[in-house]
Amino acid sequence: MELGGTVGIFLGICFSCLLLISAWKRMHKEGKLPPGPTPLPFLGNILQVKTSEPFKSFLALKEKYGPVFTIYLGPRRVVVLCGHDTVKEALVDQAEEFSGRGEIATIDRNFNGFGVALANGERWKQLRRFSLTTLRNFGMGKRSIEERIQEEAQYLVEEIRRTKGQPFDPTFFLSRTVSNVISSVVFGSRFDYEDETFLSLLRMINESFIEMSTPLAQLYDMYSCIMQYLPGRHNRIYYLVEDLKDFIAGKIETNQATLDPSNPRDFIDCFLIQMEKEKGNPSTEFNLNNLVLTTLNLFFAGTETVSSTLRYGLLFLMKYPEVEEKVHKEIEQVIGPNRLPATEDRLKMPYTDAVVHEIQRVTDIVPMGVPHTVIRDTQFRGYLLPKGTDVFPLLGSALRDPKYFSDPENFNPGHFLDENGRFKKNEAFVPFSSECRLVRNWEQLGGRIWGNS
Repeated sequence: MELGGTVGIFLGICFSCLLLISAWKRMHKEGKLPPGPTPLPFLGNILQVKTSEPFKSFLALKEKYGPVFTIYLGPRRVVVLCGHDTVKEALVDQAEEFSGRGEIATIDRNFNGFGVALANGERWKQLRRFSLTTLRNFGMGKRSIEERIQEEAQYLVEEIRRTKGQPFDPTFFLSRTVSNVISSVVFGSRFDYEDETFLSLLRMINESFIEMSTPLAQLYDMYSCIMQYLPGRHNRIYYLVEDLKDFIAGKIETNQATLDPSNPRDFIDCFLIQMEKEKGNPSTEFNLNNLVLTTLNLFFAGTETVSSTLRYGLLFLMKYPEVEEKVHKEIEQVIGPNRLPATEDRLKMPYTDAVVHEIQRVTDIVPMGVPHTVIRDTQFRGYLLPKGTDVFPLLGSALRDPKYFSDPENFNPGHFLDENGRFKKNEAFVPFSSECRLVRNWEQLGGRIWGNS
């Protein structure tokens, strides 16, 4: 028995060593990778990256290794890009090579590569082309969208008036307004502000956004190969997204039952019509799964990011009353008290435009950006990134790049004003992304209220 036990322990140790060696070889396989801290087998660089503050950890590593470095999040190898010039060089100048969508383990179980936001290759191209065309046909960037925004703004003002000057939490006041603009295009109608189903959806979206930012979620992204099989709070995101998918599926069923191909009412109808046109095409991406998940991408992306930015905007105006006073004065001069603001007013309101941009810059709603992956072996700044390498373009590092912003850590509308007080663009203003993907365009649709360039 003792001999058998000793042999078993010895074999266990040998097996463990083989696993560690294998992991180590995977970490250092082909390619001339950028520099970075030495990883531990399987654990990676968990000692250098705080799961509670990954963005700050990456910025600290940038000071040591430069604007392009390699990090291991558990066994996952990631190349991190810092600063506007670096991010632009990858996502714009070498857009094709960096066009793959990287892993987001916390929600990959829900999407499995379907839906326009998380798709790759031909699927992404088909869904992106169709979605952009359809959204334009329903008023993306046209006056009809402006009218919907104006209508919802009036509902919001009326809701605020009902508080009669008492303190209130603006979270769902703002998210209901923003979401209804999107819902009117995607679902063909707006929701009543007291609709319990609507409020439940907004709570789920808000909670999902919060959950994805927790240290536990960051840990899950590092060790999903193990944690996906373990019980715990890290599974909460999965169930929230599944509930949202169920709601979308119910909306689709309703549309299917009342569909008039000659008179599409919304994005869902247009997708259903396209599904029917391509039902004989074996390589089509127009199927029910992509419809559910693309609709969810649009509904989710256009609700939480914009409404969160609006909430931060209120906080900044409270913190800087002198800024609020200047904005108020400009509104009074250009718009006055008796009409609704319109898109053309923006050109006459440079200070307000600058404040809106600065709110987005400092809010930095997606500091880590969205993970990418290189679709082929790629030469980048003297390094060779092997095909399939994950890439983190840190948008927050672009928005705080001292080369483009004179006082990057502080709220200063002057970042977007010239010496004559006129609005000036800044190429490092990339609150959602430097790339040209659908979600950025759709977020900008909601962001038109906020002056996205």
